[in-house]
Amino acid sequence: MRLTIVSGLSGSGKSVALNMLEDLAFYCIDNVPATLLDSLVSQIIATQDPLYENLAVGLDARNRATDLDSLPDLLQSLQKQSVHCEIIFLHADTEILLKRYRETRRVHPLRSEGMSLRDAVERERELLGPVTYSADLVIDTTQTSISELRELIRSRVGERERPGLSILIESFGYKHGLPVDADFVFDVRCLPNPYWDLSLRPLTGKDEKIIEYLASHESVEKMYADILDFLQKRVPEYVESNRNYLTVGIGCTGGQHRSVYMVDKIVAGLCKEHGHVLARHSEL
Repeated sequence: MRLTIVSGLSGSGKSVALNMLEDLAFYCIDNVPATLLDSLVSQIIATQDPLYENLAVGLDARNRATDLDSLPDLLQSLQKQSVHCEIIFLHADTEILLKRYRETRRVHPLRSEGMSLRDAVERERELLGPVTYSADLVIDTTQTSISELRELIRSRVGERERPGLSILIESFGYKHGLPVDADFVFDVRCLPNPYWDLSLRPLTGKDEKIIEYLASHESVEKMYADILDFLQKRVPEYVESNRNYLTVGIGCTGGQHRSVYMVDKIVAGLCKEHGHVLARHSEL
């Protein structure tokens, strides 16, 4: 049995994630009290009904803090009962969450009389701290559209072989900020930059002229070899520690040329030995 707990800040996309999992044939239950999770899973195991082979449960901050604190121990106990457990945690910048609430005019679940919306968001972030630290996959939806989030859930959660490690290599631009959900981040801004060639500037790292330009530089090939060698040594360690997800960020200045080229090249290299390797280009 596979148990996927979907948690995160209100407004970060939990409902979108659960809806996508439901479309992927997961049996989804939202807003389950943490205290009932153990008995719920036990009863489902007892039924031996294949309908519940993939179970997704929505868990939010409307739980007692002590119950959320005990969640890691509970999941460890379920693992011993041959339940494959994982936590997907979604979050976003506070300003973005405030903007989404203003647009939808919904009431924050933790907001009470005399409490501002900002204070409610920060309180929720604090309460969900233990869940965040236990999460197998953290997704920052600050710059992510609904369709992009659905695709991330489909490719990383729905299509992942169980058990198995899902690897995401994503390009990004440093001028837009670092991906906070990355386990490793590599900076390729030291490589030759096609941006300064006016004929190459409008292109991306997927275009043949950019590929030829970067492949012609020895420093690019050395950087590629170093990053690939590092990841090839780390991936087995993640597999041995039963990690479900590995996210790697590769960044250049704008996220258009060098990082895109490097991500595609790294993905091609890792795919030779590992099955579930995905590429994502944040700025394209």
